[in-house]
Amino acid sequence: MRNIYQQIIWALLLVMVLPIAKGIAQESPMEEDYYKVLKVSSPEGTLLEVGGLTMLSNGTLGVSTRRGDIYLVENPTSPRPHFRKFASGLHEVLGLYYKNGSLYCAQRGELTKLTDTNQDGYADRYETVFAWPLSGHYHEYSFGPVQGADGDFYVSGNVAFGNEEWWRGESRVPYRGWILKISEDGTMEPYATGVRSPAGLGYIDDKLFYTENQGDYMGSGGLWHITKGTFAGHPAGLKWTSLPNSPLKLTIEEFNKVIDPRQHKNEQGRMIKPENIVEEEYQTMFEAKQSIPDLKLPAVWFPYGIQGISTSEPIKIPEEHMGPYGGQILVGDQGQSKIMRVDLEEVDGELQGVSIDFKSNFRSGVLRLAWGQDGSLFVGETNRGWGSAGEANEGLERLVWTGEVPFDIRTVKAKPDGFEIAFTKPASKNSIEDLASYAVSSFIYKYHPVYGSPPVDHQDAKVVGVQVSDDRMKARIIVEGLKPYYIHHLFLEGIREEDTSYSLVHPSAYYTLNKIPSGQGLDRKAVITFDSRVKKEEEEKAKIAKAAPAAPAKPAKEAPAAKPVKQEAITFEVVKPILAKNTCTACHNRDTKQVGPAYVDVAKRNYTNEQIIELIHTPRPENWPEYATPMPPMPHVTREDALKIAQWINSLNKKQ
Repeated sequence: MRNIYQQIIWALLLVMVLPIAKGIAQESPMEEDYYKVLKVSSPEGTLLEVGGLTMLSNGTLGVSTRRGDIYLVENPTSPRPHFRKFASGLHEVLGLYYKNGSLYCAQRGELTKLTDTNQDGYADRYETVFAWPLSGHYHEYSFGPVQGADGDFYVSGNVAFGNEEWWRGESRVPYRGWILKISEDGTMEPYATGVRSPAGLGYIDDKLFYTENQGDYMGSGGLWHITKGTFAGHPAGLKWTSLPNSPLKLTIEEFNKVIDPRQHKNEQGRMIKPENIVEEEYQTMFEAKQSIPDLKLPAVWFPYGIQGISTSEPIKIPEEHMGPYGGQILVGDQGQSKIMRVDLEEVDGELQGVSIDFKSNFRSGVLRLAWGQDGSLFVGETNRGWGSAGEANEGLERLVWTGEVPFDIRTVKAKPDGFEIAFTKPASKNSIEDLASYAVSSFIYKYHPVYGSPPVDHQDAKVVGVQVSDDRMKARIIVEGLKPYYIHHLFLEGIREEDTSYSLVHPSAYYTLNKIPSGQGLDRKAVITFDSRVKKEEEEKAKIAKAAPAAPAKPAKEAPAAKPVKQEAITFEVVKPILAKNTCTACHNRDTKQVGPAYVDVAKRNYTNEQIIELIHTPRPENWPEYATPMPPMPHVTREDALKIAQWINSLNKKQ
């Protein structure tokens, strides 16, 4: 009898537990299930507004701060690392490099060499390797150095901004808006120009790269490959191409003949700030290159608001680190406090590639990255004056891979007729062989003196076939509607893992297609063309066709008075794709302060829907003086979208 009761109890437990277990099993893992973020413990009162990171040969971590201090952190991966202040009194150190027992750093006005000559653990020799002019403008940040294959250093310099034209980047003194090459003996060679806010320098696989932020003439952030004489797109530095040692001769007057600077005055004689014009004829950067051969296009665009807003340092993943991603590039983002993953390839002499989200939700803006000897990644963070997602203004954290491989997109490669997508694990047969699992669209940015650009010329492409590898870890898709120089968004929401049916950790990939590869495409007769969407549509039509004919209609009675139609509630699920499409999530979160105020805080202002629509199209930064980054006008947001955003924001106030 007792055994019977036990069996009944176990049966009841199974009835209750199995549905719960099944629900848990179907929930796909996220970033945090594979990558742990650990705070590096620092002495109380230490402000680690990190401007530079470098790893010394003995495993000690060098850390520079925006406040002018340099620390050496011994045993940085331990629970209690030891911090020692190596140097102080420097001016805004936004880069750090270790070489032959000395540290090199870019201060605001010079490249400095720091050496501990008496081996007491503190720098006692401060040497100026090379100094450059300054106008004194707050925005004249200097970044670097990184070292090239020949042993020389590279540093980069931010532009200043105008007085009356406060929105326009200016090069007020020589070599602002340039990348400089500097030898250890202090010889300087102007190397490239066209940079605006070049916070991220990287020397990877014998190539110099830099990252750029969105701004005037920069539609969005990107990763550029820099060679001697490169013009990266911002015209301010062209002011100095007449100097005898300039590697290029393009003048700002020649540039302005191609791209109108839009320097116009109003009736009061004041300069008018250029704004985005909806439904205008515009040029793209690749179109301008036809008239400006020196202009260099980015190898990869980072879609604004989707993959960051203030791109920072690029760093290569060592082959033995991070599992399937060895050899790829990580790129930090200061504004959104995240890291993206990039894989490059060369097509017909042009670098291009794919960018995929990697890890988000760091405590402050990600500015610097450095590999630890144990394979973990040190992440240096800062917020002050720039604004970023996260609850902190500064920080030093460590990203640790758990060793478990996520189900994700490993890489994307361009093909003559589409793309080849590689996954980190085998995909299920039903999902990888179904065209409904794949969606591709393309867009581009304007090239104009306006601050940033909305994505323009958005077009959906058609996926018409797929060829799947035997191990189901690769899918080559045929895409009709490829556009050279455009960003192509590959959205793989339908792909599932073979063993678990998990979805991809990151279903979106953004490929910058500078060149469509030459060669033979796939034989369309030999590829899979099954599309479950078409099958479902045919099944629905068949059901309708088999349905019995309707009964004869009865005489109509007088219809009752119509009840008022209840307006559909604008929930977060409704508004979420609208916020993402219009890049609102780049700066705003629902509950927490980000680059801009939280939506719940906007709701507390009790604006009407019409007022919010007006503020989306024509913001008033003076309404939020505590935020360092003013909101740009968003005239491209349709009235329909803006109204739904406004209704959702105001619904938050009712729930407080």
